[in-house]
Amino acid sequence: MTPSRLYDRNFAIILAIQASFVLTSTLMAHYARWIDFLGGSLGQVGWIMGAGTILSLFLRPRIGQWIDRLGARRIWVAGYGLFAIGCVGNLLLVDLHPTIYLLRVCLMVGTALIFSSLLTYLTQIVPSDRRTEAIGIIGVGGHIGMLLGPLLGDLLLSAEPARGNFVVLFLAAGGGCAVPALLVCILRPLPGQGSGSAVGLASFLRTAREHWPGMILLVNFAFGFCMTVPFVFLVSYVDQVPLRIQGTSIIGLFFWCYAGWGITLRIVLRRVPDRLGRRKVLLAGMLFMSVGMFSFQLVDAAHPWMIVVPALLAGTGHGLMFHTMTSLTLGLFPDAVRGTGSALALMTCDLGMLAGAPILGQIADAHGFSWMFSTAALFCLVVAGVYGCSSIPVWQERRRTRFATASGGNAP
Repeated sequence: MTPSRLYDRNFAIILAIQASFVLTSTLMAHYARWIDFLGGSLGQVGWIMGAGTILSLFLRPRIGQWIDRLGARRIWVAGYGLFAIGCVGNLLLVDLHPTIYLLRVCLMVGTALIFSSLLTYLTQIVPSDRRTEAIGIIGVGGHIGMLLGPLLGDLLLSAEPARGNFVVLFLAAGGGCAVPALLVCILRPLPGQGSGSAVGLASFLRTAREHWPGMILLVNFAFGFCMTVPFVFLVSYVDQVPLRIQGTSIIGLFFWCYAGWGITLRIVLRRVPDRLGRRKVLLAGMLFMSVGMFSFQLVDAAHPWMIVVPALLAGTGHGLMFHTMTSLTLGLFPDAVRGTGSALALMTCDLGMLAGAPILGQIADAHGFSWMFSTAALFCLVVAGVYGCSSIPVWQERRRTRFATASGGNAP
């Protein structure tokens, strides 16, 4: 690919892969309803969703190294297979059996394999000076899928909960993995794909330390923490308040606004991070995310239409944050270890969700959803302040100097 060229047939296929898988995976935004159907409480929703992230978190280092060693496309396809198993396996459950934790692990690890592989492959084929733009536009594919997946799931489950509806949901999610898996197989292979590098925790830690991206990892953590609100607890909030609009899916309305506005921002502002500065755009996104978390408190049974406000504000935060923070995280990792960089970036997001799901679930159970929204908002705001101060050039230079002294002169 020439330095000035970004959009080609291969890029279009990646966009289609992202859109089709996110459509499939966001059907699982209704997984909390499945736990509730099996007899689980709101607290158990948090623990199951959070516990499903644990193995994914521990496997992230190896996932990155598997990608570096075997190549992104092979691991990518394996991820779809594991995600499909996690979906279809739920059909074997008749009550809240401990097996649900294992199935949630399959969903999370499969997703980890898929997104780590996608980020690695994408950042290896695009020009480095347009990496943020590329990640942002591929994110548009994810937002397209997000427009449809939660809405379809809500339409399936909006009637009185019945096992047959969940059967259709899980079969659709599992079977939907076939399309992106086939598309991955026709992507252009990368020359010299697979480095033959060592696989192990010590090797991962050594590579991560050598190319350490700094406080941006705390931002990744905060992003994952906040994402538990729309993707884990929103359906529980809608069902328990309850929020109803005659003839309109509340979940569908939220994600249409959330994702639709995110698509608009990503396209219109696609070159802004590289021109204005990724750090500035990221900080603006964190402020929008924090205000969006607070604004959920405007929504109640008497004002269900107000769900549009947090959807637009949090959607703005998502639309500005993910591609900028990911680009900043991966910037110091060369192609040969880009899989490790992708794993580190997504691992910290997983850690945020791992902490967020049980913490926010317990807060909602004990004190109500208002406290849960406020906790997520305040945490994001505090992290924005910490990152904003630490990323000021003078502080960055001091960090580089300290790192160089500690590592014998090899500053990142």
